[in-house]
Amino acid sequence: MGISRNIKVLTTAAELRAESARLLALGGASQALVPTMGALHEGHAALARTAVEENDLVVATIFVNPLQFGEAADLDRYPRTLDADLALLAEQGVQLAFVPELEEIYPGGEPLVRVTSGPLGDAWEGASRPGHFDGALTVVAKLLHYGLPGQGQAAYRAYFGQKDAQQLALVRRMVADLNFPVEIVGVPTVRSADGLALSSRNRFLSGEERTAALVLSRALRLLESRADAHELLDLESARAMVESEPLVELDYFDVVDPLTLKPLAGNQRDAPFRGGGLALIAGRVGPVRLIDNVPLSS
Repeated sequence: MGISRNIKVLTTAAELRAESARLLALGGASQALVPTMGALHEGHAALARTAVEENDLVVATIFVNPLQFGEAADLDRYPRTLDADLALLAEQGVQLAFVPELEEIYPGGEPLVRVTSGPLGDAWEGASRPGHFDGALTVVAKLLHYGLPGQGQAAYRAYFGQKDAQQLALVRRMVADLNFPVEIVGVPTVRSADGLALSSRNRFLSGEERTAALVLSRALRLLESRADAHELLDLESARAMVESEPLVELDYFDVVDPLTLKPLAGNQRDAPFRGGGLALIAGRVGPVRLIDNVPLSS
C-alpha cells in the first residue's frame, strides 16, 4: 500500500483529521492510536511496534495531561523529551505524531464536564491519587475522538500498556459503556533484564533504590509461579517478602478480578489457584511511587 513510514508532527486536531484522511485514502484499511505523555522508553516502543505491525496508519500522541496530576510540582517534574520521543516513534514506523499545546486540548481552560471513572476508579490507584483517573479518561476520550478515522474509512484501534492495568480496565469500560467505535488493545508489560517494569519514573531512583524496587516484581513472579502450579497463592507470605525490604513502603498488594478489579473471593484465595486473576502491587521506593501487575491464569 502507499502510506509512507516517515513521521509527521501535527499540533491541531484539524490537521490530524485532515492528514489521517489523506493517508488512508492512499489505501489504508486500519488506523491505530497510541496515546502517551512522552518521556518514552522501550515499553512505549513496544506499543508503537505492535500498532505498526497490526495497522496501516499509526498515530502516536504526546501530551502531558495536567488533569492527571494531583500536585503542580509533580506536573512540573514530569520529563519532557520531545526530540528523543519523536526519534523513538519514527524508528518504530509511526507515521503521525500529534503533539498539541495545552490550549488545543482544553481551549476554555480546565473542562467543566469530565468523564468520571466511577466505582472502578475509586480503589487501588484511585484511592491513592484522587481524581487521577477522571483526568486520564477525559483526555483519552478526547484523543480517541481526534484520532477517529472518517466514517467507514478504516478499522480503528487504540493501544495501551498492561503495566497500567487499572487504566486499561477503565478505558475498556469507558469504550464499552459509552459506545466508542474503537477496539482497545492491551500490550504486555516490558521489563528490564532484572525484572523491573519499565517506567518513566525509574530514572528518579538511585542505584540502591532501584535494587530495592526489584522486590515488587519478585513478589509478583512468586504469585505467578504458584498460580501456574495450581498452588495456594499465599498472598500474605508474598506481602511479607515486600514488607521486609526497608526501602520499600508498600501501598497495596492484592489479587483481583481482571474486569471488575474487586479482590478475589476467599475460596479463590485460600484454595489451590484455578481460574484467572490479576495481581496488583504499588509502593513507594524513596521519592518514587511504582506500580506493577501480572495476570494470573491456570
